[in-house]
Amino acid sequence: MTRRTIGTAVQSWPVAGSFTIARGSRTEAVVVSVSLEEDGFEGHGECTPYARYGETPQTVLAQIEAVAGLIEEGCSRAGLLTAMKAGAARNALDCALWDLEAKKSGVPAHVLAGIDRLSPVTTAFTISLGSPQRMAADAAAASERPILKIKLGGGDDDPARIAAVREAAPDATLIVDANEGWTPDTLIRNLDACRDAGVDCVEQPLPANADDALFGLDHEVPLCADESAHGIEELDRLAALYDMINIKLDKTGGLTGALQLVSAAKAHDLGIMVGCMLGSSLAMAPAFLLTPWARFVDLDAPLLLAKDREPGMHYEGSIVYPPSRSLWG
Repeated sequence: MTRRTIGTAVQSWPVAGSFTIARGSRTEAVVVSVSLEEDGFEGHGECTPYARYGETPQTVLAQIEAVAGLIEEGCSRAGLLTAMKAGAARNALDCALWDLEAKKSGVPAHVLAGIDRLSPVTTAFTISLGSPQRMAADAAAASERPILKIKLGGGDDDPARIAAVREAAPDATLIVDANEGWTPDTLIRNLDACRDAGVDCVEQPLPANADDALFGLDHEVPLCADESAHGIEELDRLAALYDMINIKLDKTGGLTGALQLVSAAKAHDLGIMVGCMLGSSLAMAPAFLLTPWARFVDLDAPLLLAKDREPGMHYEGSIVYPPSRSLWG
């Protein structure tokens, strides 16, 4: 076997307008991409360093550099799980290894993962945090999309935002994402507003370090852990607080860890949402392999960009199709 060659790059993809959540706004998606070349074949992966978890492009590059020797000497995906902690850096490497194996073997990545076939799915479409009037206008413009994910967590106006979006998009399935922005004092009022608006799911209402307040909470709208949900070791606790978990490859440290988490979540009777950070189609492609188990799919990041990779994921409205092998896998 020839020695692998590893390459990395920091890339920026402009957002169409801005992307705003409870923690702030962004006008670009800054990602780290990895390429692995071996025997004339090349695999690719992408991650989004996330400040919420103490990551920057520089820390991600440093983590990749620290294991570059192992990767070049032929480290497997299983070996990567023990060589690196879960996070964005491991995600980019893990997904590149999946892609490389698929390219070298001629076997599609989903088949390597034990999935017979992939089918198109409906993705949620994100409405950024703003004033009730602004969010209503954005929801009206996207009202033909079957599932809207509305970003909240901005103080006393959240019930008004929920009501305004529902009025603007009366037929849409609504997912509310508070991004840790609520408090125990505002929780019940906001959950009541979600119930009254017919919201189907509320993501991460409280900060991850304060979500014990959800224990024993009587709630009609299902609750989904996001910032609280990373790996298998947390599931016993999360199953007592939440109804679902949002699985993102940048949190699980790649597709390998995500597939393990899917199996463990099912064993804990937790529903699954497949989510993403703000990135390009190269990050959505491996995440798509989780969609057969998902109650909700939230892989809309390329729809929020002003420019995406070519070739990219194929979207028709909110329908997203399995990735082409020329993109990944």
